[in-house]
Amino acid sequence: MDDYLDGLNSLDGMEETAGMTGGASEDADDWALLPPYLRGAEYAPGTQTFGTLSYNRRSKCWVVKGDPSVTEMCKRLFPGSAGARRGEARFTAHRRAVGDLMWLMLRFPLEIKLSDLSLWDRAVDEARRYAIRQQRAARMPALMTPPEGTFAGTLMPFQQEGLAYLMQHDRCLLADEMGLGKTVQALACLASERALPALIIPPPHLTLNWQEEALRFLRVDGQKPRVHTIRGLKPYDLPEADLYIMHYLLLRGWKEHLRELPVRCVVFDEVQELRHTGTEKYSAASLLSEACERVIGLSGTPIYNRGGEIWNVINILDYHFLGDWESFSREWCYGYGSAIVAKPELLGQYLRREGLMLRRTKQEVLKQLPPKRRLVQELDWNDRVYAQLMAPVLTDLTRWRQDAQLTASQRAMLEESISRHERQATGVAKAPYVCQFVRALLEGGESVLLFAHHHAVMDIYKEELKSFSPGFITGRETVAQKERAVERFMEGRTNLLCVSLRAASGLNLQRATCVVFGELDWSPAVHSQAEDRAHRIGQEDSLLCYYLVSPGGSDAEMQEALGLKVSQFVGLMGDTPLSARQAEEDATYARRHVEHLAARMADKTLSVGFADSSPKGRAKD
Repeated sequence: MDDYLDGLNSLDGMEETAGMTGGASEDADDWALLPPYLRGAEYAPGTQTFGTLSYNRRSKCWVVKGDPSVTEMCKRLFPGSAGARRGEARFTAHRRAVGDLMWLMLRFPLEIKLSDLSLWDRAVDEARRYAIRQQRAARMPALMTPPEGTFAGTLMPFQQEGLAYLMQHDRCLLADEMGLGKTVQALACLASERALPALIIPPPHLTLNWQEEALRFLRVDGQKPRVHTIRGLKPYDLPEADLYIMHYLLLRGWKEHLRELPVRCVVFDEVQELRHTGTEKYSAASLLSEACERVIGLSGTPIYNRGGEIWNVINILDYHFLGDWESFSREWCYGYGSAIVAKPELLGQYLRREGLMLRRTKQEVLKQLPPKRRLVQELDWNDRVYAQLMAPVLTDLTRWRQDAQLTASQRAMLEESISRHERQATGVAKAPYVCQFVRALLEGGESVLLFAHHHAVMDIYKEELKSFSPGFITGRETVAQKERAVERFMEGRTNLLCVSLRAASGLNLQRATCVVFGELDWSPAVHSQAEDRAHRIGQEDSLLCYYLVSPGGSDAEMQEALGLKVSQFVGLMGDTPLSARQAEEDATYARRHVEHLAARMADKTLSVGFADSSPKGRAKD
């Protein structure tokens, strides 16, 4: 069944906001909003026609055939029209293209040749409704906040503007730079629109973060929302929920069931993941988009030099908004079939002007941002790797619990060893997901300082991020190598510098726009000093500091020690110098850490996980 026809047929059940061609409006105010060419007119008997208008089901387009002067006019006036044949012009089946056709038919009447004339009437109604929504959008407030009781947060003015934009457009792209709160604005839209249940499609490493952010911000009837994270490639009966989360890699397995999902809205986070066609993931996303009333794309890197990629992304949000590939490549790129956009800035301006894209940069909203912003973001992790790395620690933990002959010094050394091993196991288990997160920042044009503690973790960063030619300051480099790494970063020859947490003192790395903590330290001051390698006097940007944490392992205890809460902005991080008592404080934290491990071992939540060599969990998705 033709998807476009399906969409038009679905209009029959919708409330009509404008009459059929030549009819009277059911709503005078709405009718007044329509431009004259969309109001239409009945042809008087005997009116001369200049050709025919039909619909091609296979190509999903409207076809004008007739006088070559008319079809040539189509091709000259409407970049979205196409057709290599003489005396034929094709218009993609998009609601905006129907408006173009109606404008053309005021000057050159066409005979509508359809077996079902109501098809054209329904297409005209959709075009009218689209135009009315656009006119209403222009009259809506420039700033909006969610209704009371639906959203547990406060939006900054530019985020209120973003919410107003999302409320004005049912299919659109929010393309703010990284760190300006696209997730929060999308959740505010879901709250304001009451578009639940909704489906979120994020990259795999951001699944947990969306779950936490939804629970933090959304409210349904005064309560936290019911959130269900879809697991596995094999479809199953979903429980009732207000929000469903499914990462991109699962789309192919659920492809045949996406139209049946009980959702009204879909949010594609990092929608540039869909810039390549020809995959099951892309096909499934297209089907999902067609089935939803509201489609929101989020991306900090929306415009690519390769035109084919941005054309593919826009097609997911609003099919053929940019016309078919031939007309797009002819008008926006370097000729038929070219994949390179000739002037990306003009394409960006067009998308903004037509209401499909909103983009703000940090520089544009800098006055609304604090000098330093801290975000705690929960990432997925590989619990199987964690279990394997922690298995040898069980012996030491058993000895710590049961050996009464241990001296205070021996017990302290054992505590430090157990704690160190779990911290490393945690860092290794989440390292690939940290790399995915950092890769997104780098692809968005950010300059990143990536902090970690263990050499084993740094080795994973080196392998996973080698395409970005990172520099390293880890304690294993010579003085000359460290100086060369700093020089490469500060001169812009690399945008990634990986630094050990306690090896950053004295460095001036002010070129960084983002600081990322792939591992945590017991001391808040260690993090503050690491941040200040980039946040120096004279810094004109708002520095974004990400604390990436896993749902298990040592991160929970370390967050408690640091006073952090998952997925919440952090106010103060102990911006004081390291004290002489830090070693003693670290020992205290290590002892508490081991006590927690011992408690987990006692109630079997620790040992059972280690005994299972192939646990079911996130690592398997």
